[in-house]
Amino acid sequence: MAIYAIGDIQGCFDQLQRLLDKINFNPAIDQLWFAGDLVNRGPDSLETLRFIKGLGDSAICVLGNHDLHLLAVSRKTRKTKRDDSLQEILNASDCDELLLWIRHRPLIHRMEHFCLIHAGLPPQWDVEQASTLAREVEEILVSDDYEILLKEMYGDAPNQWSDTLEGWNRIRLIINCFTRLRYCNYDGKLDLSCKATPGNQPKNLVPWFKIKNRRSRSTCIIFGHWSALGFHAGDNCYCIDSGCVWGGHLTALRLDGHINRTSIACPCITKMVNKPLV
Repeated sequence: MAIYAIGDIQGCFDQLQRLLDKINFNPAIDQLWFAGDLVNRGPDSLETLRFIKGLGDSAICVLGNHDLHLLAVSRKTRKTKRDDSLQEILNASDCDELLLWIRHRPLIHRMEHFCLIHAGLPPQWDVEQASTLAREVEEILVSDDYEILLKEMYGDAPNQWSDTLEGWNRIRLIINCFTRLRYCNYDGKLDLSCKATPGNQPKNLVPWFKIKNRRSRSTCIIFGHWSALGFHAGDNCYCIDSGCVWGGHLTALRLDGHINRTSIACPCITKMVNKPLV
């Protein structure tokens, strides 16, 4: 059995198939971990969703911001954006079934010393707390109140975690951390507007995984979302969004076996590793 974590697909179905051919994926014995943003901006979001849903237990998917955006657009709590490519899903005969499947995806997946999320964790959370907070969102998302969540989740405030946060402010911040976070300041306040590559950000900001006292440091975290960062290995973290939808690569990170990296023609690359970085 092999386990591969795969970065943001965003509807790039052909590239996904090429990547799976390269790693000799066998759905009977292997498992794929998807870091969210299965859909949007790429050409084949519907085909991508149908394929991954059809993998059943051979696929683990966490939610990304584009996946949540699809849900919001479907319920008309958010308008489509100019560069969205979601209409094919919304027009599909199995749209409701696909959207229900998305609503039942988690924000975090853990196995042994590995943790899969879409974007980031604020420094105040360890992985145990992150898992507990994720469940607060997940329970609403599968409930009759999910449409209210889809209305209330947008916005950048509040920007700092506190255990005293309540209501939709609490839920919004949890969602922003899991699906949008890139930078914090040194006090752990989120900055959700900066998308610069590290080294080009304002001096008061630091990538979330570089915060020295972050409580999740002992767990190997695999995440996507940050295509400008590209593949990153360090700080006991791996970023596996290498910008396939922007003409970059699609990355697979092997979580077992020998350390081995191979690549195939742009826009796909395979990276394999068997142990966390410390």
